[in-house]
Amino acid sequence: MALPLVTPRLTGFVRRLVDDGHFSDEEMFDALETAKKNREDIVNYLVEKLNFSSLILAETISKEFGEPLLDLAAYDQSLLPKNLVDKKHILNYRIIPLFQRASSIILAVSNPTNLEAIDTIRLNSKLQPEIVIVEHNKLIEIIQQNFNEESHFEFDDDDLDISFDEETENDGTSQDDLDQDPENEAPIVKYINKLLVDAIRMGASDLHFEPYEKSYRVRYRVDGILRQIATPPLQLANRLSSRLKVMSQMDISEKRVPQDGRIKLKLSKNKAIDFRVNSLPTLFGEKIVLRILDPSSAMLGIDALGYEPEQKALFLDALHQPQGMVLITGPTGSGKTVSLYTGLNILNTEDANISTAEDPVEINLEGINQVNVNNKVGLSFAAALRSFLRQDPDIIMVGEVRDLETAEIAIKAAQTGHMVLSTLHTNSAPETLTRLRNMGVPSFNIATSVNLVIAQRLVRRLCPSCKAPIDIPKNSLLEMGLTEQDLQEEFTIYQPVGCSECRDGYKGRLGIYEVMKITPEISRLIMEDANALQIADVSARLGFNNLRRSGIKKVISGLTSLQEVHRVTSNS
Repeated sequence: MALPLVTPRLTGFVRRLVDDGHFSDEEMFDALETAKKNREDIVNYLVEKLNFSSLILAETISKEFGEPLLDLAAYDQSLLPKNLVDKKHILNYRIIPLFQRASSIILAVSNPTNLEAIDTIRLNSKLQPEIVIVEHNKLIEIIQQNFNEESHFEFDDDDLDISFDEETENDGTSQDDLDQDPENEAPIVKYINKLLVDAIRMGASDLHFEPYEKSYRVRYRVDGILRQIATPPLQLANRLSSRLKVMSQMDISEKRVPQDGRIKLKLSKNKAIDFRVNSLPTLFGEKIVLRILDPSSAMLGIDALGYEPEQKALFLDALHQPQGMVLITGPTGSGKTVSLYTGLNILNTEDANISTAEDPVEINLEGINQVNVNNKVGLSFAAALRSFLRQDPDIIMVGEVRDLETAEIAIKAAQTGHMVLSTLHTNSAPETLTRLRNMGVPSFNIATSVNLVIAQRLVRRLCPSCKAPIDIPKNSLLEMGLTEQDLQEEFTIYQPVGCSECRDGYKGRLGIYEVMKITPEISRLIMEDANALQIADVSARLGFNNLRRSGIKKVISGLTSLQEVHRVTSNS
């Protein structure tokens, strides 16, 4: 597959990345197309979304363009000129002026193909730009530390333009509540804003605000692991929870029952992050958990999810069947929603009528009819599904099959010419089939409607900058799940170390998958009411890797560690 010619210069360094073996032609083509679709700089996309090494990328660009490479970690930030270039150009174009030399200005850039940025700075500074290549992540970090006021958290509430989700019930609270006793509340407002923006910057997925008898703590979930971030004074507990409830339009006077809300945080004109908020009354006050919903995660593309080539082919083939059901299973936080949205984006074309029932809708998808389930008013998954079938649908997505009624309607839709996507909470693909049978769904209906089952987990990705090889005895490798055939090939197993670019030797996450196609042989087992172990044996014989085996392949590829795979798949 030929690479798209975005610009003649751009083709050069991405082609070098392909020639050096870092990407295949198809992977780079998909990366360029996705970055273009999202209007995102390709360098930022490779580093931030695909977790590619910023050092390798910088070295490649330096060689391709013949420009010097500078390590920003060795640069004294106190020497950065503050007035040579307008701060808005630094933030918009992600370019740092390092110093002036006669009539020249030395610029640190991670993508020298951004000619518009260089020309803009030439016109505004009246100086001749000279560029040096730097690592993208270090560039962004220095911009945030020195030029982005949001990163210093020296802002008022209005600077972030925090707005409320108008669809959320207000229950009598309003923006006026923020103005009561402004002298006392201003520090709380800034402190909450600091925590929210800091969580986004760290790549957290959830924030936990937790009151206890003698303490209060704030924790972030980063790469799937909860970490304590702050311990504010216990006497601030009520003010912190009240502020969060006002922002998410909950009833601040109601502290006896759980509540749900939503916060929209606008970081800039083009960047907004949603938080799904839940409050829970506990013994010593209200625990509040915020789930960060980043719309860009729904646009990653299938290649960024971590499927093996044969698993990707099975998924795409199932998606493009005229009818049937694709089920995605795994515990909370295993990436099921991102997989569903990725599938929907692939199917989202002008000629497809797509409807989804979700509890709640996490990310808005243009061109897809999304419905928020609301059991309080009778809008359950089953009720939404019944309505969908009267709306001339082609594709239906059900957030979760929770009961027999929902399962029966979803299966009826899959049997009558519709593609249905949904999730269940089970540990493996074979267990999903037996779970449906235990719900009361007849075996015949399961065998004739389900096309594909995907079980998935998220493992932490080893930091490419500091991972170190480790020598493990052959017997130990065999005990950990590697086969004799694996050991006949040359590969290196790595362990986490830890450096300035990562946390505990890991940076980002990737998926491991058990993708099981419902073949005629597996259909016969379903009809015979076989148990999950029997189905798993046949699935393995047919070549469908289970979760542990998929994790081992990621270890052999050098993407994650054996201990991480064991942590995630020990009970699978």
